[in-house]
Amino acid sequence: MSSSSKAWVKPALAAAVIAGLGFAAYTSLNSAPAAPQVTFTGIKGERITPADLRGKVVMVNFWATSCASCVAEMPEMVDTYNKFKGQGLEFIAVAMKYDPPNYVVNFTETRQLPFKVALDITGEAAKAYGDVSLTPTTFVIDKDGKIIKRYVGKPEFAALHALLAKALKG
Repeated sequence: MSSSSKAWVKPALAAAVIAGLGFAAYTSLNSAPAAPQVTFTGIKGERITPADLRGKVVMVNFWATSCASCVAEMPEMVDTYNKFKGQGLEFIAVAMKYDPPNYVVNFTETRQLPFKVALDITGEAAKAYGDVSLTPTTFVIDKDGKIIKRYVGKPEFAALHALLAKALKG
């Protein structure tokens, strides 16, 4: 084989390497990260473990009683939970570590929140979820335990409902 007939080998090899790298980058960008394996502590001291949530679509909402946006979105979060709980949605409202536990309990009771409410006394849960510091921040986790959406601020609820409906069917 002459050198001119081998001229295609290097460009073909380069193209194959570039295509492989492109595919690897595409799949890594499009594969949802796994939700942290966090055990939450509910306001009555109960433990909410990753095993309790396995196989379910879960919303984890980081909030605080001192956060006006959090308080404003809570009725819509309640409506969202009530709409989808019969289809298997779990919802955990995680109060930030700076939120006094008695404020969280009072808020939960006076507003009759129907979902699980947890205290993040040490800040470990917020840290595990990527150092959450802005509230509200909400994560939607699919049945496989992958984070499929992160909302910082109030979600657009129609889009959230569409996402939940799709995840709950899957």
